[in-house]
Amino acid sequence: MARWPQGVWRIPAGAGFLDALARGLIAAADGDPDRLGRMTVLLPTRRAIDELARAFLIAADGEAALLPRLKPLGDVEAEELMLAEAGDPGSAADILDLPPAMSPLARRLRLARLIERWSARDHGQALTLDEAARLADALARLLDEALVEDVDLACLDRLVPEAYAKHWQEVLAFVDIVRRFWPEILAESGAIDAIDRRNRLIRAEAARLEAMPPADPVIVAGSTGSQAATRALIRVIARLPNGAVVLPALDETPDEDTRAAIRQDPTHPQHGLTRLLDELGLRPAAIPVWPGVPAAAVRAGRDRRVLLAEAFRPAETTDRWADLSHVRAAALEGLTRLEAPDPRTEATAIALALRETLEVPGRTAMLVTPDRRLARRVTGELRRWGLDIDDSAGRPLMSSGPAVFLDLIARVAAERMAPVPLLALVKHPLAGGGLAPGRFRAGGRLLERSLLRGPRPAADIAGLRAALDGALADGEAREAGRIRRAAAELRPWIDRLEACLGDFAAAMTAGEAPFDALLDAHVAAAEALAEVAAADLAEAMAAGGTAALPETGAERLWRGEAGEALMQALAELRDEAGVLGDVPTARYPALLSALLAERTLRPRWRSHPRLQVLGPLEARLLSADLVILGAMNEGDWPRDPGPDPWLSPAMRRQAGFPPAERRIGLSAHDAWALLSSPNVMVTRSAKVDGTPTVPSRWLLRLDAVIAGAGLARAEAAARVAIPLIAWARALDMVAPGPRPGPPAPVPPVDRRPRRLSVTQIETLMRDPYAVYARHVLGLEALDPVDADPGAAERGRFIHAVLDRFLREQAPAPAPLPEDAVERLLALGRRVTDELRLPPAVLAFWWPRFERIAAWFAGIERARRAHISATLTEIRGEFAFDAPGGRFVLSAIADRIDRLPDGSFAIIDYKTGAPPSTKEVQRGLAPQLPLEAAILDRGGFAGVPGATVSELAFWRLSGRRPAGEQRFVLKPGGDARALIDDAAAGLVRLITAFDRPDQPYHARPRAWAAPRYSDYVHLARVQEWQAGEDEA
Repeated sequence: MARWPQGVWRIPAGAGFLDALARGLIAAADGDPDRLGRMTVLLPTRRAIDELARAFLIAADGEAALLPRLKPLGDVEAEELMLAEAGDPGSAADILDLPPAMSPLARRLRLARLIERWSARDHGQALTLDEAARLADALARLLDEALVEDVDLACLDRLVPEAYAKHWQEVLAFVDIVRRFWPEILAESGAIDAIDRRNRLIRAEAARLEAMPPADPVIVAGSTGSQAATRALIRVIARLPNGAVVLPALDETPDEDTRAAIRQDPTHPQHGLTRLLDELGLRPAAIPVWPGVPAAAVRAGRDRRVLLAEAFRPAETTDRWADLSHVRAAALEGLTRLEAPDPRTEATAIALALRETLEVPGRTAMLVTPDRRLARRVTGELRRWGLDIDDSAGRPLMSSGPAVFLDLIARVAAERMAPVPLLALVKHPLAGGGLAPGRFRAGGRLLERSLLRGPRPAADIAGLRAALDGALADGEAREAGRIRRAAAELRPWIDRLEACLGDFAAAMTAGEAPFDALLDAHVAAAEALAEVAAADLAEAMAAGGTAALPETGAERLWRGEAGEALMQALAELRDEAGVLGDVPTARYPALLSALLAERTLRPRWRSHPRLQVLGPLEARLLSADLVILGAMNEGDWPRDPGPDPWLSPAMRRQAGFPPAERRIGLSAHDAWALLSSPNVMVTRSAKVDGTPTVPSRWLLRLDAVIAGAGLARAEAAARVAIPLIAWARALDMVAPGPRPGPPAPVPPVDRRPRRLSVTQIETLMRDPYAVYARHVLGLEALDPVDADPGAAERGRFIHAVLDRFLREQAPAPAPLPEDAVERLLALGRRVTDELRLPPAVLAFWWPRFERIAAWFAGIERARRAHISATLTEIRGEFAFDAPGGRFVLSAIADRIDRLPDGSFAIIDYKTGAPPSTKEVQRGLAPQLPLEAAILDRGGFAGVPGATVSELAFWRLSGRRPAGEQRFVLKPGGDARALIDDAAAGLVRLITAFDRPDQPYHARPRAWAAPRYSDYVHLARVQEWQAGEDEA
């Protein structure tokens, strides 16, 4: 029988840890499958366990084998210990009395409540619960760190508060409160911290193994001993007659000076292993290679390990870089670098490398990156080849479909049916509302077009109904039929929405409510809204369409991995909700999101047998034929540990906590092991979001050593030889085609507009294509959803106020009342209430309107003595025969004043910039001359054809000056020439567009193009204008 490999062993980096471990254990079993099955192997992660099982399968050539007991290190069950210690009643009783572990959620909620009360007591203004929950995470990490490192929080007594800033004194006082009261909170709940319970069980296991050494082998493999309890277990297993410890990626080469520097440098990749070996009383050079590692693999990776040992050398010993002659060019074989201009190109290049791997049968590859955005980009790029690979590091549960659906419901209720979250909700794939999903979303689209584009309706379901009633009352005649049809569909749809969300929305209107009651109502609303009714299935089948089977909302909402994970998270939250008590309803969505933010949704099964996308933690101990380290930039490799909100670095040192930088050392060990792979590609982006990036500190060190060893040219040549960047760019490249020219549609004459307003005549002159798009194609721009009132709304507001004001006054020439300004302002307030203007918008507009009111009242008071009547917002038109048929010109004049001599003045209010006199004279701004032509022909109702002696724009900006009169024709003038020129020009224009071959050009004269158009994107102006500029 083969001798058992007792003691401490190492598997060199790059030698394939799990494969070598499996081969060694099979060899130690000496062909006895029963002996292999009696072994117990402890590994750091569950993924490593899965991959070791695969490694056994490969090593056994696919034959059936009895595998060892594979367990995560630290996953010791109390029941197992009780059975093992049945012969020791005292020990078994101690284990039986061990309290259960407090769940992470329960601990987080209790810590959040502590933080909230402390902030209210000591700062006068309590943190919100969601803010406290986020701080609770950092506080929980501090408690865990103390438990992991066996640091007694009584060490905080050694700190002198007066030595720190006032903020840290307050924080230290709170941490001290937690230290004193947290044990009481645990005792009340009948639980202990999970880390504490795990430590006790691990130590009990270590004590059991030491007292009663097992007859069967026990192996701990792949651990660096980063936690005190696991180090204690490793010490015991290393001394067992049938025990073995297999260390990963141990550097056996450092001399004593270097080892001393490593002990003092927590960021060094060998720091943890060095500390472990010190506790075991061993030196790295004395650790033999595990029997399962082929000698050829040890020799093959030696040069790479020498290179990495120099690159990661402690700063105190970098004077050794003066002589790097021992770093050989062979170290660069299989090590390639790829620098992309941006993350998208980097992701595409990585996806190409992964896809290329599949061209070789049996070849494997894995991407390892801490940047989850890059991981998602790569998995997205792989889908173009039909490769659906999950990111094994998982994704936030709150980004899953069911969680987003739940979050949207909370936001809709909290924001009282605000348009943006409401539309996102009703268009969500899970939304059914008792209808077929397609029909329900069709109702949502109708709601969007009819009510939610433009200014926000009033709050709640009642606000939607009021907006619908208002649309029916205010709709123009040509829109009345469409609005009535929309109302007939929307009323029952809104009723369904209220039936689903009404109870939860009503609960959210209270200032405070019990969290558990809100959660119950929230879940009930989600299930009701997700339901698909059977009646709609029958309707769909009768119509010859397809539809999903009728399902309850619960069936649809909690289906699949994401639904099950969310249901489990909510069930745990419901069980612990009593800790929170009453919460402000306005903060409920943020609180729920904060409490679920730490939940991760991981795939249950490996989605591809040969490709993997992993995080550094998941990749520990794993190997592949090609290893890609992505996003090798500072801030990703290594991750910045970030500031500790509870203890400053100086406080941590004085209290005896390990430095936060130790996490960098663990990440460095991961990088060391991965960079030792025989074939490894390192990628990074030169810029992220347009900002230049800094290469990882480890990459810069690697460059320094390569340059110092005289290998920079060889490394650069290898980098140039990689065509992936060029392939990534070529993948989506299209052959250049002809540059688009300006559109020039030529619709049939009978489809061309036969009625235009005076303002649209100006558009026809400046941008005929806009008239074509609106009047021939029937396209009109939609208002933005939940739009803040803009310049157009401000203009309508001021026009409406002035129109009502003038209509309410005694007819001219009666003087204005003394309180004219106050009346204008009162009218303004009424109109703002009718328009439901947001307070923030009103705060910006109102000061300007006050100045406009004062200016207008002054002008009107002076003007009244010189006019005999005023007409406002008056419609007019005149028609003439043209080659394409009768054409009608229409207008709505803001104001027409009858003057004492029988002539008329036409005034147009402009809240923006009015056209210049030159533009009017050149015919490019024909609005006032054409309105004068309509009046000249008696086209305004109640206004006989007469002379026009004044044309003016009144600019009402509200600035200083608040208003300004700009005359196109000064008082006492004669508009005959302007009228005749405008009318003749109109006839020529319409005659030209009645020619069958006359196109509707887009902006035929760039210098005369309108300042704004809704159809610029449709005409693709930027594309063909860029071509003209380049030409």
